[in-house]
Order: sequence, then structure tokens, then C-alpha cells
Amino acid sequence: MAYKLVMLERLFAAAAWLTLAFIAYTTLSPIGLRPAVTNPEIERFGAYAVAGFLFVMAYPRRKIFAFAIVIGAAIVLEALQLVTPDRHGQFANLVVKVFGGVTGLASAGFISYAARSEPEKSE
Repeated sequence: MAYKLVMLERLFAAAAWLTLAFIAYTTLSPIGLRPAVTNPEIERFGAYAVAGFLFVMAYPRRKIFAFAIVIGAAIVLEALQLVTPDRHGQFANLVVKVFGGVTGLASAGFISYAARSEPEKSE
């Protein structure tokens, strides 16, 4: 059982770091290369919610680390938009990203807490 848990955490870690890399790419690439699916506010919120969720699931015993990575990335990437020629960092966008990240972090924290508090079932 412990082996399965470790492998699952590694899978979540790979997904979390790939998600963060994709967020960095879409945040800093020229505006014409930015993928668009729906309203940009929903995309920002959703991307950081997914990243927050994945980081907590990948590092369940290091929630402060997950928080620092997700929120730190939002702050740094939004600030880096100020030095790109065709992008612009805005405080309102940062608020949406942080709110999405915190939502993902909290939801994964709740799920992991609920899973730990369930009684063990025999197989």
C-alpha cells in the first residue's frame, strides 16, 4: 500500500510541475501564442486552482511548501509580465490567480484530511 501511495505522489508531482511549467509558458509567451479556451479570468483561476490541488496532493506533508510554490509563482510570473514587450501584469489578475491557487490548495487539503480520517477498510 505504501508503494502505491509513493507512486501516486510522484505522479501528482510530475503533473504539478508540468502544470506550473505550462502556466509559466502561457503567462510569459507572446500574446498571440497564448492558448484561449474561455474567459481569461476563468482560465487564470482554473489554472492556479489545478496547480494548487496538484501540489498539495504531490506533497501532502509539505503544505507550506506547496502554498509557497503556487502563490510565489503567481506573484513572480505576474511581475515578470511587466518586463515582457507585449504582456502586462495587473494586480487584479494576480488576485484572481492567488484566489484560484488558494482554492485548489484548500480543496486538496480538505480531501487529504478527509481521506486520512476515514477508517481503514480491509481488502
